[in-house]
Parts: sequence; structure tokens; C-alpha cells
Amino acid sequence: MTTTIRPAGPVQQGADGVRERTYDVCDNGRPVGAVSVSTDPAFGPSAGILHSLGIEEPHRRRGRGTIAALAAEEVLRGWGCTQVRLVAPVGNDAARSLATVLGYTERSRNMVKTLRRTAPALPAGVTGRPMTEQEYAAWAATSVGTYTQEWVERGVPEEQARRKSESDHAMNLPDGLATPGMYFHVLVHDGVVVGYVWVARRERPDGDDLGYVFDVEVREEHRGRGYGRALMHLAEDVTLDAGLGVLGLHVFTTNTAALRLYESLGYEITQYNLAKPL
Repeated sequence: MTTTIRPAGPVQQGADGVRERTYDVCDNGRPVGAVSVSTDPAFGPSAGILHSLGIEEPHRRRGRGTIAALAAEEVLRGWGCTQVRLVAPVGNDAARSLATVLGYTERSRNMVKTLRRTAPALPAGVTGRPMTEQEYAAWAATSVGTYTQEWVERGVPEEQARRKSESDHAMNLPDGLATPGMYFHVLVHDGVVVGYVWVARRERPDGDDLGYVFDVEVREEHRGRGYGRALMHLAEDVTLDAGLGVLGLHVFTTNTAALRLYESLGYEITQYNLAKPL
């Protein structure tokens, strides 16, 4: 058995510079599957994505998928990529197992929760309100750097991490606090702001919108007092007030406290995000 990959078409390059190509996975020259790779529009041209890998059923469990994935990584190295990531939808245990064999590690998870008609009540003395322009300006002054550092701490090269942070902020907040579909709120206890949450309206693959927690934080001096849970309850209220019934989020795997909180609140995993250096 000789497994190779063969271009199924020319390299596709978009106006944004992203390169993408699909390859046939061949056994002794005969196609038995396909694999697709691209550079990463979020992290930049030095980051790659293993988009899809499929081997026809009669040809599975013989190592062809592993060989094809390794060959696809070599393509990305040839493009100058230093990291590669992939998405494993929940329930696709085969994809996660293969990724583990290939040296990928879980970096983060996406989770969602279907909301009840009414959000849980906030604790006594705790209220939520929209963020003011002054509060938003203070948040915006540090948010790009903070988000960059979060990615760096997860092993992403600083150049890629900064590109991801800057592009996300520019794309999602072209008009700052006035951007439609973006909701910034603060949590207040006895007149003191103890944290904030940013909820966005996003379109789901099925076409329906959902709320999405882009950023949530309890101020350091107020942590350990249950305000994180209260902020997530506030996020539910904001989402319901926007006419949406589902709330999603992204959480880094190493943030075990946040993972436990979201699981206790009823969030369910939708996908695992894995990555490895090249």
C-alpha cells in the first residue's frame, strides 16, 4: 500500500491572501478520500487549518488518514506555516483520536446553552446596566492587548495572536459601542462595578441567530464571590432581551474554573479546537 495526496485542483487564493487547496488521498494512485487545507484568515499566513479529512469507508482503519494528515501538514510547512489547527465537532471521536495521535492538543472548546424564557435572578444588591461610553473607552484601551496575551499563553506566537486580536476587534466593533448587535453591560454591587460582559448577536450555521459571549470578566479584587455566575445570568438576560433563545461561548481548556462554571450552568460542548506547532 502506498498512500499519497494529489492536488484535486489549483491553489485558491482570495483577495485577503488566504490560500486553500484540496487534495485527493490516493492508494497506489487511486483516489480513496480527500483532505483540504488553508492558511488561517484569523491568525495570518503563518498559521494553517486542516479543514477536512475523509477516507472512504472500505479503505479506513489502515493508516491512510494519518498519512494524509501528515502529508497535508507538509503542504502547510511549504507555505510557511508554523502552526496548524483543526476543529473536531462533538461526537466525532475518530477525529479527536486521530488528532491526538498526530500530536494535536486541545486548546479550547465552543459551548452553547438553550435558554429558558426568563433568566435567573441576580443576587440581592446586584444589578446590571449598559456600559457607558467612558467605561467602554477604558475597556477598549486594554482589550486588544489582553486578548493577545490570552492566545500567547496558549502557545500561539505573538505575531499570530496580535493579528487575531486586532482583526477580531476591528471586524466585530467597527463602530465601537454603537455597533449594531453588540451589547456591553456591567455588573454592579452596592453601587460598585465588579465586572462586565460583552454579548454579540451572531448567525448560526442553520441561519438562526444566537447570543454569543465574546468577553466576560470579574475585576480581580472582586473575584471568588460568585460574580462570574451572576455575569453569566446577566448575559442570559441580555440575550433574551435581544429576542434570542440560545447563548454560546468559547472557553480555553486551561481555564478550568470557567469550564466548571459553564458546565454547572448547563452549557454543552459543540466542538473541540485543537492545534499543534509545525
